[in-house]
Amino acid sequence: MSEHGTWRRVSREGRRFLRGRTRTLRRLALWSLLESAHTFLGGYAVARALDDGFLAGRTGTGIGWLAVAGVGALLGALALRGVFGGLADLVEPLRDGLVRRSVRQAIGLAVSDPARASRAGDSGAVSRLTQQTEMARDSFAGLVLIARSFVFTALGALLGLAALAPVLLVLVLPALLLGTAAFLATLRPMARVQRAALDADEALSGRTGELAAGLRDVIACGGGASAGAGIELLIAEQERLTGRLARWTALRTLALGVAGRLPVVVLLAGTPWLLGRGVSAGAVAGALTYLVQSLLPALDALMTAVGAAGTRLLVVLDRFCDPEAAPRPHPEPLAVDPGPVSGPPAPPAPTSPAVELRRVRFAYGPRAHPVIEDLDLLVRPGEHLAVVGPSGIGKSTLTALIAGLLPPGRGTVRVAGAPACGAPGRAAPGYGPDVRRTLLPQQAYVFTGTVHENLTHLCPGPVSRGEVERATAVLGADALVARLGGPDAVVDPGRLTPGERQHLALAAAYLSPAPLLLLDEATCHLDPRAEERAERALAERPGTLVVVAHRISSAVRADRVLVLDGTRAVCGTHAELPARSPLYRDLVGLWNAQG
Repeated sequence: MSEHGTWRRVSREGRRFLRGRTRTLRRLALWSLLESAHTFLGGYAVARALDDGFLAGRTGTGIGWLAVAGVGALLGALALRGVFGGLADLVEPLRDGLVRRSVRQAIGLAVSDPARASRAGDSGAVSRLTQQTEMARDSFAGLVLIARSFVFTALGALLGLAALAPVLLVLVLPALLLGTAAFLATLRPMARVQRAALDADEALSGRTGELAAGLRDVIACGGGASAGAGIELLIAEQERLTGRLARWTALRTLALGVAGRLPVVVLLAGTPWLLGRGVSAGAVAGALTYLVQSLLPALDALMTAVGAAGTRLLVVLDRFCDPEAAPRPHPEPLAVDPGPVSGPPAPPAPTSPAVELRRVRFAYGPRAHPVIEDLDLLVRPGEHLAVVGPSGIGKSTLTALIAGLLPPGRGTVRVAGAPACGAPGRAAPGYGPDVRRTLLPQQAYVFTGTVHENLTHLCPGPVSRGEVERATAVLGADALVARLGGPDAVVDPGRLTPGERQHLALAAAYLSPAPLLLLDEATCHLDPRAEERAERALAERPGTLVVVAHRISSAVRADRVLVLDGTRAVCGTHAELPARSPLYRDLVGLWNAQG
C-alpha cells in the first residue's frame, strides 16, 4: 500500500481510538494549561523585572517579578505531576488493544489460511505481541508527553511574545517555520525506511531460526553455502537500510539546527533594529528567555521524538491496522537449496571403494584421549555396513568423519575415491548437496514447508510425484503422508513426533541420488518392524548403506558389522564376529535373552 494509504489508515484508527477517550484528553489539556501559564510567566516576568524593576532603579519590583517567575515554575511542576497521572489512562489502553488485535490477527489467519500461517511461522506474531506492542506503547507515551508539552509551551511563549511586542513575532516565526518545514519533509522518507527495516528484521529472524534448527543437517548435506547466502542477503539489506536511515537522520539534525538556532541568531542580530523601533531591552530579554528556555527546547524535543518515536510508531501501528500486512511471512521456508547444477560429476571408477579409511586417528583436542585410533576400513560399493558399540564409543564420530564434518587428526578418509572433507563431490562449486553422500542424524531434520519439499530437498533436480509416492510406499511412510494431508500439505515440524520426523527424513534419503547413505541412529524412534522395513528398503536402493545401529537386529541384516570397542575395531559378518569380538558376543547374548 502507498505511503498516503498508510497514513490515512493509521490516522483513521488513531482518531477512532482518541474519540473514545475524550475525558482523558480534556484532563490532560487542563493540566497542560498550567504549563502554558508557567511558560508565559517565565519570559514576561523577566521582561517586567528589567523594565519596571532593575533598569528603572526599583530593585524590589524586579525581585517581585522574579518571584512571580518562580511561582510559574511551581505551577509547571504541578502540571507535570497531573499530566503523568492522565498519561497512563491513555497509553495502557492502546497497548492492551494492540495485544488483542495481534492475537485476533494470528488466530484469524490460522483459521482462514492455515497454509500461509504455517509458512509465515510464529516469529512475526511473537514480534508483534511482545516487541512491537511495547515499542508502540513507549513511542506513543513519549510522543503524547512531548507533543502536548510543545503545544502548550508554544502557546504560552507566543502569547508572551505578542504581549511584550508583536513585532517580535515577525523576527522569530519565519526562521522557526523554515526549520520546522525542513524537518517535516524528512518524516515520510524516514517512515518508509523504518518500515523496510522492520520487514528485514522479521525476515532475518525467521531465516536464522530455521537455519539454526537444522544446522547440522545443512552442513552434512553440503548446503551451507546456499543456505547461508540467504542470510547474507538479509544482513546486507539491513546494512543498506541502516545507511539510508543514517543519511536521513543527518538531514533531520540539520533541520533541527535551523529550527533551534536560527531564531536566536535572528533575534540577536535584529536587536538594534528592535530597540530603534521602541522595543524595550526588557522585552528583548524576555523574548530571548522564551526562545532559549521554553520554545526552542520544546521544539527540539518534539522534532527528536517525532523523527524517532513518531516514525517508528507510524510503522508499527500500520502493521497492526493492515490485515494484509500482518503477519508478513518470511522468505520461503528454508531447505537445502541445490543451487545451480551443472550436472553430477563423472562416476568414480568401479574399483574405487565407497568409503576408505587408512590409519585414521581422531581426538577432540590435542591432549584428549583418542576416540578413534589407527582405524583401517574399506567399504565396497553397494555394501551394507552396520556399526555397533557402547554409547560414547565413537560411532557418531566415525559417521562425522565419513560425512566430512570432522577432519581426521591423522590418516586419510576418502569417499568415492576423493577426500571426505574436500568438495569434488558437490553439484557445483560451493553450492548444493554433496552428491556423494547423505547423512541422517538421530534428530531428523524437517522444516516448515510442504511434504513434497521435505521429501525432495536432497535432490539436485525436480522429482515427480510418482517417484515420491513410490518412495513413501516402499519406506512405509505413505500412511503418514496421507495423514498429513498429501504431498502438498504444509508440515509443521513442532507437531510431528520424533518417529514421524525420522520417517520423512528416511524417505528423503531414499530419494537422494547420493550413492552413500549414512544413518546415525536415524531409526531409533521407529518400532522394530518399521525400522526393519526402512533399512531393507534403503539397503535395496542402489548404493552403499552405513548404519549406526542401536539394535542388534540392524547388524543381523547387514552384510558386515564394524564393532567399535575403545580404540580397537573388529569388522566381519554377524556369523563370525561372536568368535572374534567378546563385546559383540555379549551384545548378541543380551539381545537373544531379551528376544
